[in-house]
Amino acid sequence: MSFQEGSEVDPGRRVFVSYIDKSREYYLAQGYGNPYRWAWNSQVPFEPLAKPLAECRVGLVTTSVIDVGQEAVDFASSPPKSSYAYPSDPMPERLFTMNLPWDKEATNTDDLGSFFQLRALREFEAEGRVGSVSSRFYGVPTEYSQRKTNTVDAPEVLRFCREDGVDVALLAGL
Repeated sequence: MSFQEGSEVDPGRRVFVSYIDKSREYYLAQGYGNPYRWAWNSQVPFEPLAKPLAECRVGLVTTSVIDVGQEAVDFASSPPKSSYAYPSDPMPERLFTMNLPWDKEATNTDDLGSFFQLRALREFEAEGRVGSVSSRFYGVPTEYSQRKTNTVDAPEVLRFCREDGVDVALLAGL
């Protein structure tokens, strides 16, 4: 169905791209016999804050990695991806994102603040909107394994957050 100016949208039909269907079709076309399944958790570890945000220590979690000046990644020889904790002071000037799937012709990741909100969190801290910002930020490099996310990466980031006394974590995925 194409949309023409002046026509009305039929509320009985979807007018958006179904990423679930497109992802499933893509993986099946690649020869994977097991259809892609989106994460579904019947129980989630989210809960209301125990105190006001203005009294909380906030940790930032990114899906980017520390920039090592690479322009391209040889995925065949890349080291295994693993979670990390990295000092947030001084704030990194760049993060490495070239290994992530995003439209590199239509956009860029030159503006660190657009996907890594550490500077904004520090401004909120100065304004008293958050209690404090953790002395480290945390990385969970993009991985397409729910099992690894649930059994390796998430527990590791939780450990980092507990070590740093973090009350609330902000996930800033790219």
